[in-house]
Amino acid sequence: MSELETQSPEHVVTEFLDALASNDSATIERLLADDVVYVNVSLPSVRGRARVASALGSLFRPGRLGFDVRTHYLATDGDMVLTDRTDEIAFGRFAARFWVYGRFEVRDGRITLWRDAFDWYDLMLGFTRGALGVVVPAFNRTMPSAPAPVAVR
Repeated sequence: MSELETQSPEHVVTEFLDALASNDSATIERLLADDVVYVNVSLPSVRGRARVASALGSLFRPGRLGFDVRTHYLATDGDMVLTDRTDEIAFGRFAARFWVYGRFEVRDGRITLWRDAFDWYDLMLGFTRGALGVVVPAFNRTMPSAPAPVAVR
């Protein structure tokens, strides 16, 4: 059994989200199963490690969009991990922050399903506040502090 296969599902998801925030493409690819399915509810699904990694790499890299995340709650049930978090998409002084609910399924230390859901109103509000915040920073939401996520089993 490899070291990856012995990691808990919650550790795999936390490491994955941290890798997204630090633009660590090697870790992102290592934690995705070959047949991973990424579902961003109401948007087209992306299937396969190479396609998911490529989609993420084309978005979140220096000179393009930045990404950050704060996980507020994390719950596990077997191989399923649920996250309640705030995501941030940033470019220069622009930063949109919005709520996201995520469901991850982890098998043998790799993510096989990544399903995110968000409220379109909250997303649009986050982008509007981010745009206004470029001119008047007080208009933008602040990123929540980063305490350790509360894990529930």
